[in-house]
Amino acid sequence: MVQASSSLVTLQKTHAVDPYALAGRIRGDYERVQSALESRGFYAGKVVITVQLPGGKTIDGQNPALPDRLATVPHGEKLRITIKPVTGPQFHLGTVTLVRGPLQNEAAPSVASGTKPPSGEKPGAAASSPGTVDSPVSLTAAELKAFGLASGQKAIAADVLAAQSRLQNFLQEEGHAEANIGTPIAYLQPATKTLNVEVAVGVGPVVDIGPISFEGLGRTRENFLRRRLLIHEGQLYQPSKIEAARQDLAGVGIFSSVGVHDAPPLVVLARGRAGTGTSQAMPLRFTVQEGKRHTVSAQIGYSTDLGGRVGATWTHRNLLGGAEQLKLTALVTGLGGSAQQGLGYDVYADFLKPDFMRRNQNLSLRVEGIRQLLYSYHQTAILIRGGLIRKLNKYWSVSGSLLAEQENIKQFGVSTDYLIIQAPLGATYDSTELSNPIDPATHGMRANVNITPSESLENGSAFFTIMSAGASTYVDLHRIGISDPGRSIIAIRGIVGSVQGASTYQIPPDQRLYAGGPATVRGFRYQGVGPQNGKYGIGGTSLDAGSVEYRQRILKSFGAAAFVDAGQVGMGSRPFQGKLRVGYGAGVRYYTPIGPVRLDVALPANRPPHGDKWELYIGLGETF
Repeated sequence: MVQASSSLVTLQKTHAVDPYALAGRIRGDYERVQSALESRGFYAGKVVITVQLPGGKTIDGQNPALPDRLATVPHGEKLRITIKPVTGPQFHLGTVTLVRGPLQNEAAPSVASGTKPPSGEKPGAAASSPGTVDSPVSLTAAELKAFGLASGQKAIAADVLAAQSRLQNFLQEEGHAEANIGTPIAYLQPATKTLNVEVAVGVGPVVDIGPISFEGLGRTRENFLRRRLLIHEGQLYQPSKIEAARQDLAGVGIFSSVGVHDAPPLVVLARGRAGTGTSQAMPLRFTVQEGKRHTVSAQIGYSTDLGGRVGATWTHRNLLGGAEQLKLTALVTGLGGSAQQGLGYDVYADFLKPDFMRRNQNLSLRVEGIRQLLYSYHQTAILIRGGLIRKLNKYWSVSGSLLAEQENIKQFGVSTDYLIIQAPLGATYDSTELSNPIDPATHGMRANVNITPSESLENGSAFFTIMSAGASTYVDLHRIGISDPGRSIIAIRGIVGSVQGASTYQIPPDQRLYAGGPATVRGFRYQGVGPQNGKYGIGGTSLDAGSVEYRQRILKSFGAAAFVDAGQVGMGSRPFQGKLRVGYGAGVRYYTPIGPVRLDVALPANRPPHGDKWELYIGLGETF
């Protein structure tokens, strides 16, 4: 109690002050600590503060001579100040009276007809006698339970004030849009050691949501927002549902701010429009501020196997007025690297249309051109993909698409053209609850399952199906009391994959399964795990990999990590066959507002012939 309310305690470690300022703090603490006593129901309590001077003499904190006595203390000498609260008996609630009060947006009653604390008393403070009592208000059993105050309870100020907000929230959630609960007025009864409480309650009628309007729209189409709204006219007025609708609009990603307000007065609903049997409705007004439509971002990264990559992305976040997003990205790849044989590029355009044909279903389109000169193969390709992504609930989403790819692959000196048609299907689970996917996860789980039926139509027809599944989970050691929340994390990842329907050499090289690198097994160069032809990766039809990583945050902006990865690629269709490769390493993190900058060094525990001795990875965000 003293720790939280005393300025002498809170300012103890600040610089020294002159004697008169110190005396002022001491005298101010009488009122502060006394208020703390009374807020906990100790209205008969008192505060004793004494100052021990050099030589052992003490002086009361209310002694008028205190400043002069403090002035005689030699500079640098320490004083012992004792604050002793004498609580006395704890008061309890006496009568709890609910009287009729004004509604929201309604003038308060005059002093003569309403309840008024005696002159000089502050609303909510303990007065000595009641004012004029207005007519009582009757509440239902559920409303009284939400209010939660009853005679005999301890007279704790925080509980009394909390009852005010609880009752107002409960009434409004029942549809009483104009409900207004006044600040509780307390009347002290020293003889009985009780506190009588009087609360003005304005209930008002149960109403529906009335006409909904929007302010601040520029490029955004109003009909898009109306289709997306989680609430509608004629629905019971409930603040929780209205707030959920506001947050949902804010999550669309095109507004810098979204607000919602009642727009009184109440309106009378036309016959047949009342969805809940009510006859009145509260209009609502959403106010929005559109954010920047255009953004430009840079991409940069480096690893010793794939070399450097650098590029930029231009984004239009509201292309057609319905939160449609267009991204244009150009990357230069293969800037060095032990798995590369020259410069490449990756250029693509992404278009995303939200709420396509139904809510929470997005249309995704991509056109992409790729050139990469890997040791495993050289690829030049153009692909077109279109599909749907549907969010099922808070954690689950599913996707389906069609993809056509025309490519030229050169492997082991042989150049081959392929036309590949695919129909990827996927399901994703994510309970990490991150608004920014680059932020490091501290709890929850991610999982995905993908099935991709594929047909290679040129250079001999081959039908095959690529299947993969992956999961990662994050354990916060705070759960077992070892560290503060989010500071010490164990991250675990597992991946399996299989290609059914064709052998390795019947499948285009870029569609085969490979391992090595941060996505699977660190410490081995990209595509460096699995069947090899010298330094050239062949790829396979089965894959399994796993990782365990310990992440420790250090100070505010730094962190460290240690990890072990293992994985293998086989020529058969069943995972868990092939030569198991194990890598290990450590790294550092620098946390920025846009995510952690990661630098990892990894080594192979069982390096294959022609394999690299170590790998360095630099990027934005955690590996998984």
